[in-house]
Amino acid sequence: MNRSRSFTGTYTALVTPFSRGAIAYDDLRKLVAAQIKAGISGLVPVGTTGESPTVSHEEHLDVIRCTIDAARGRVPVIAGTGSNSTHEAIDMTKAADAAGADAFLLVAPYYNRPTQEGMFLHFAQIAEVTDKPIILYSIPGRCGVEIGVPLIERLRAKYPHVAHIKEAGGSVDRVDQIISALGNDITVLSGDDSLTLPFMAVGAQGVISVASNLYPKEVGKLVSLALAHDYPKARALHRRLYPVFKSLFIESNPAPVKLAMVEAGIIGSEEVRPPLCALSPASRKTLLASLAAFRKA
Repeated sequence: MNRSRSFTGTYTALVTPFSRGAIAYDDLRKLVAAQIKAGISGLVPVGTTGESPTVSHEEHLDVIRCTIDAARGRVPVIAGTGSNSTHEAIDMTKAADAAGADAFLLVAPYYNRPTQEGMFLHFAQIAEVTDKPIILYSIPGRCGVEIGVPLIERLRAKYPHVAHIKEAGGSVDRVDQIISALGNDITVLSGDDSLTLPFMAVGAQGVISVASNLYPKEVGKLVSLALAHDYPKARALHRRLYPVFKSLFIESNPAPVKLAMVEAGIIGSEEVRPPLCALSPASRKTLLASLAAFRKA
């Protein structure tokens, strides 16, 4: 594996389909096949969208293995292996590496709110057990801590394979700070569908997308246009997609996108695991209306 491999384009943060409490592996395989057929750049199983907090460790690795098997090397698989336990993240990363994952998505430790030094030690210990690419994942709204720019610089200087970040802090200024500090030494991927185009305007190279579960071709086209610096066409497509992006987060992810995928015939059940639950009637109505409007546009 090339440590400096660049991840640009559209990567789908895959949902984990369920049926009667169990993982629906047939649906997962069909989803992977449809994503690849649609031209997606890569797949990210068992991140937050894949309901990683409520799958068991065995299920977590089984989803990664199923995704790798179904992808058959046609696109890279970036396995979600982060945890707020350093030892657990190490074990998960080693297991996913052995299963054939191409890279790893590692979220900032959540709930225990470590210092920047604590996070350096956390990510450094994980980086020591693999030479495959590591994508840091900064989402302070969920984790309570941000992966600071000096910390990114420190990790990048010591570990050549820590050269990517999924940025979900909601700030264009933050993306600008990262790229101003590291330039071509870092690849920034948007972690928010609605901010993909603004982030790319200041130098991000793509997105790890929820919406591409539903609309892989359209999200892929948006990113391709932005990478080609065709901003007039990118803006037009962004504005068409924007109401969908917002409605897919009307309640906690991934309940809205799972409902939308069932309506589109992509998966068989909108089931999510507690403490998540089905959308309220009002949110369901709003989401379905935005999807209908998108199809008519």
